[in-house]
Amino acid sequence: MKKNIVLAVPMGDPAGIGPEIVLKAIAHGDLAGKATIVVIGDQALLEKTAQDCALTFAFDMVVTTDEECAACLESGPDSILYHHRLVDLKKFSYGSIDGMCGRAAYECIAQAVRLTQMGLTKAVVTPPLHKESLKAGGIASIGHTEILGELTDTVNPVTMFETLGLKIFFMTRHLSLRQACDAVTRERLLKTILACDRLAKNSAFDQTKPLVVAGLNPHCGEHGLFGDEEMMEIVPAIEDARSAGVDIVGPVGADSVFHQAKMGKYKAVVSLYHDQGHIAAKTLDFDRTISVTWGLPFLRTSVDHGTAFDIAGKGIASSISMTEALSVALRYLKAQGV
Repeated sequence: MKKNIVLAVPMGDPAGIGPEIVLKAIAHGDLAGKATIVVIGDQALLEKTAQDCALTFAFDMVVTTDEECAACLESGPDSILYHHRLVDLKKFSYGSIDGMCGRAAYECIAQAVRLTQMGLTKAVVTPPLHKESLKAGGIASIGHTEILGELTDTVNPVTMFETLGLKIFFMTRHLSLRQACDAVTRERLLKTILACDRLAKNSAFDQTKPLVVAGLNPHCGEHGLFGDEEMMEIVPAIEDARSAGVDIVGPVGADSVFHQAKMGKYKAVVSLYHDQGHIAAKTLDFDRTISVTWGLPFLRTSVDHGTAFDIAGKGIASSISMTEALSVALRYLKAQGV
C-alpha cells in the first residue's frame, strides 16, 4: 500500500554530524510504518559515515532518478536514498570548513525542495548546515531559512520553535543585537503579528488562547525608564493588530512570558529577536527544540543545533533532535489533513 506521507531529508554538511544523525534516525525506526523518509545525499559519503560511526546503512532502496523514486514510493518503503554524487572522498575530511561540502549540502537542499514541489514528498526535514562552508562553496545565503526562501521565491518565511508544546515565533533571525533592536518598528511588528496569526489558525495550535508578544526591554521598559520601544513601537503594533481582529496580548516581560506560554496561557509567543526565544526554548529542552518554517509552499522542520565539527565522524552525536524533527513534521502534516 502506498504511504501518503513522504518526508524529504537532505543529508546536511558532509563534514559535520548531519549524515550521522540522519542514519541514526532512520535506523532507530520511530517512523517505521508511518512515513517514508527520502534522504537526498551521496551514497559513498553516507556509506563511509556508517562505517566510521559503526552504524547500519539502513536504506530499503537506492535510486538515482525521479522515475525510480516515484516507482519505489508505490511499495511504501520506510526509507529511500536518492543518490547524487557530490563529495570527492579523496579530498574529504570530517570537521573541516570546506566549499565542496557546503556546495554538496546546498545541492541536497535544492533537490529536496524540487522533490517536494513536484509532489513526490510532502515536507522537508533538515539536519544542520555550516555557514562558513556554504560561503566557501559560493552560496550567498547564510542559512536554511534564507536558502529555502530563495529557492521557493518566498519573501518572508516565518521561523517558529516548538519545544515540548511551547511555540515561539521570531520577528527577526540572523541580525546583530543592535540591528535587531532597530528592526523593532510598529510596521514590521504588525506585519509579523498578522503573519503569525494567519499561520496559527490550524489545528496544531490551541485556538482558545491568544498570541502574546514578548517585551524588548527589561520590564517592558517601565514606561520609558529602560527604553521607549514598547511605548513607541510595540504597543501601537499590538493595538493595530487587535483592531484587525487578532487575538493578541502584550507586551509581557521576556523573563516570564515563555514560562507562562509553556504553562498554557498563550497560543504562541512572538519573540522579537533570535536569542530571546532561542535561550528560552533550548533551556527547556535543548535536544527537542525543533525549528518549523512557515510561509513556504510546504512544511519544513529542522534540528536547531550545529554541525558539531569537533565530534563529526566519531559516532557519538545524539540523534534525538533529528528524530524529533521528523516526528514533528509528521504530526503537523496529519494536523493539516495530509
